[in-house]
Amino acid sequence: MNFLENPVLQRELLVNLRMPRSFWLLLLYQVILGVIVYFAWPRQVRLDLTVGSGSNSNLVDLVFLGQYVLASLMAPSFAAGAVSGEKERKTYEMLLASPINPASIVIGKLIAALTHLAMLIVASLPVVMLCLPLGGVSFFEVLAAYVMLISSVVAFGMISVACGSFFPRTSSSLVVSYLVILPLALLGVLFWVSFRQDGETRFQLAMTVVPGIAIAISTALFYMISARMIYPKDMGSDGTDVVDLEKENETVVGVFISRDKFPDRLFAPPLRNTLMPDGVNPIYDKELRSEIFGQGTLMLRLAIQISMLLAMFLMGWLLFIQQQYAAWYFCFVVLFNVLVGPVFSAGSVTSERERQTLDLLLTTLITPWQILSGKLVSGLRVSSVLTLFLLWPVFLAVCLSPGFHANLIPMFCYFVVFCLTCLTTANLALFCSTSCQKTSTSLIATYSVILMLYLVPPAIALFANHYYAGTVDGEMARALTITSPFAANLLIPLDVESLSGLSSGFSQQFAKFDLRAYWHFAAYVLFTLLLNGALLGVMVWMFNSRWRVSKFGNASDRDSDSAVPISS
Repeated sequence: MNFLENPVLQRELLVNLRMPRSFWLLLLYQVILGVIVYFAWPRQVRLDLTVGSGSNSNLVDLVFLGQYVLASLMAPSFAAGAVSGEKERKTYEMLLASPINPASIVIGKLIAALTHLAMLIVASLPVVMLCLPLGGVSFFEVLAAYVMLISSVVAFGMISVACGSFFPRTSSSLVVSYLVILPLALLGVLFWVSFRQDGETRFQLAMTVVPGIAIAISTALFYMISARMIYPKDMGSDGTDVVDLEKENETVVGVFISRDKFPDRLFAPPLRNTLMPDGVNPIYDKELRSEIFGQGTLMLRLAIQISMLLAMFLMGWLLFIQQQYAAWYFCFVVLFNVLVGPVFSAGSVTSERERQTLDLLLTTLITPWQILSGKLVSGLRVSSVLTLFLLWPVFLAVCLSPGFHANLIPMFCYFVVFCLTCLTTANLALFCSTSCQKTSTSLIATYSVILMLYLVPPAIALFANHYYAGTVDGEMARALTITSPFAANLLIPLDVESLSGLSSGFSQQFAKFDLRAYWHFAAYVLFTLLLNGALLGVMVWMFNSRWRVSKFGNASDRDSDSAVPISS
């Protein structure tokens, strides 16, 4: 089949590129790049272009690394649902039964999913080229940066498509894609920053080694997905929407879930085989015992294994060797919860809409608060327990390390930030699920809001600290970081001198406690509590006015009804 005549590619491109979001995404991306370059542009009246400009080199690196991180975060959102979306729409079997060979399907899905990112990358070239006349950066450095960026995006897209071929839901494939891609993206950022002083070596590695690794990963995954489509193991939609967990555990390799044993029963309690006692919230019991794990535990097991594998390297280094950087381990714990937490709550209400059971639920005697609390607490319980698995090394370090004995108050503050982050991610996901119509849309909206709250303010503060240090604008940018748990962790005052000394009692630590040093932590706690209270208040109001919730699921029906003329 001719590449240009690939029907999958043509259909995906026509559908995706004609959506309004393509134009608005491109416009927003260009505006952000233009604003960054405008505020980082040298303010001198005269510039000496005969010498290299260190600030211009920093600007180009900032633009490239920003694009690299954004592309890494956006690639799964476009590609993770390429195959799993067909399964959710019940069109996967018809696609495999068509005359199109699996290789053409995979290529068409991958290229169509990455077209948006390709447009964004190409559109950013004029902005980057605008910085070249300032000096300090050569054309070959820009070339190496874009070769590395494009090759990485292709590899990340193929990883996302591969995850979509294993999971029946886009939400599960999206989370696993992020868990796999983010460590690889972090390695790419560290590589670019580490070889900053050795431009020739960085150019050679970026032009040869990085594309070679990306091609190897993409080729291996391409043949694996094609072979899986030739002999699919997930064919047939009738009766297979719910997975038997006992049969799944019999064939699983690696971690398996035992509902009747500790600590698995903390996040996966046994299935109920008796009548429900009086006073039990039926929504909470249904969500926790059957709904969350109705599609199996593959995503859950992969999340546990990948997170523990990454934590093994960080816990020993940050908690027992370089203890002054302990806040970064808590940032890793928060990042894991940000990735995993929304998946258990983003489909709480949208799944009811998709199954057309939301109106039936709203007409029962169950109160709106029971519905909301049951769905919120069930998702929060699973995500918080999974994240707590990463905190046991912290309790071990506090018990064994005398240095952490002298920092009990900062350690308590770290734990408070963790608890508030778990609550906020679950609450935001439930709010987006209440406001959106599809689970995939709800999940992407949740990640977008979290990105704006958690990562954008620290990025603005870092930019302002580099280009506007010591000014009022820099202080204002730092104040914006009260929305981010990452900034809250990093700004909690850890007594570095006592880490290598003798431990002190809690009363002595409390006597040396300076409230002014914890103003950022207190501001984050206050903002988070107000945000969660506002979200819960709005959701309760929407459920009390039941039509405000049900109208999202019946929007298409009302549109079709309004299009039919009423005869007298």
